[in-house]
Amino acid sequence: MRRILTAVVTAAATLIVAISPAAAITKNYRPDPDHTFVGLVAFYDSDWEFQHRCTGELLTPTVVLTAGHCTDNGTGGVNAHARIWVLQDVGSHYDPTTEHDNVTGYPDSCSGTLGNGLREGWCAESDEMYNYGFDNFAGFPNIHDVGIVILDDPITVTNEFAELAGAGTVDYLAANRGTEDVTMRVSGYGLSLRHLVPPRGQVVAPSSYTISFRVRLQGDMKFMNIASANTDGYSLQAEGNGAGQSGTCNGDSGGPVFWPASSNQVVAVISWGWLNAGCRGVGYYYRTDRAPVMAWIESVTGSEWDDIIVN
Repeated sequence: MRRILTAVVTAAATLIVAISPAAAITKNYRPDPDHTFVGLVAFYDSDWEFQHRCTGELLTPTVVLTAGHCTDNGTGGVNAHARIWVLQDVGSHYDPTTEHDNVTGYPDSCSGTLGNGLREGWCAESDEMYNYGFDNFAGFPNIHDVGIVILDDPITVTNEFAELAGAGTVDYLAANRGTEDVTMRVSGYGLSLRHLVPPRGQVVAPSSYTISFRVRLQGDMKFMNIASANTDGYSLQAEGNGAGQSGTCNGDSGGPVFWPASSNQVVAVISWGWLNAGCRGVGYYYRTDRAPVMAWIESVTGSEWDDIIVN
């Protein structure tokens, strides 16, 4: 059974707007062969029944950073199992009839016609994960939307890893946005193109038709602020509209937000966004560069913390 996460937030006491977890790249996106440490993560219950998918980034060969609403099981705990594929193309051969990709095994296994990912190091499984405290957007805007997955076996096909930005990195950017480049880069899987008009010959409700490539894509957006009522220092707001820009959309979450854009430095994870502008408008991204978040990551990763790069 697939679990769909939605929430309602009251803004300015009178305006009620629906928000939902955010996803992969839309509009001016492009393939992402660069961030080889970014993978597609699927989550399962105790019977290995698929629940939902997200994006995650390797901090070490066995530590995956993602969003808290990804590891969350919706009942106050975390999901029982997870599986990650660190490939640019994970599920483009997915058959909606069989609900299976026979090339990579997504979402049922690490094996397909491509080979055995467990043995070859491009796929791994987990039964250990943590949630920073995400609880269906409770405490908004401090929604604690960070998760960690500890893999049973290491991913070996990449020698690059995501790096955590030092505490206060985004505060520095906000204070120096007139002199610093405010371009941020996102990477992820999932809803890659959203149609507001049904394709010819199909009768579906407007805005309900989507294409999911299930390949790793990247795109750029512009940092806006950390001081609005929706961010309040806990998240950063970025804009995906404009020439050459990309946004994020509802579906998969947990992907990295890089700043500077050309670096592997993660300042936030893809969290949530308004359902507007064809999923390329304003997005909100929960900051990982805050000292309490970094202390929590250290507490749940144990000795692995020593191998995580912190700038």
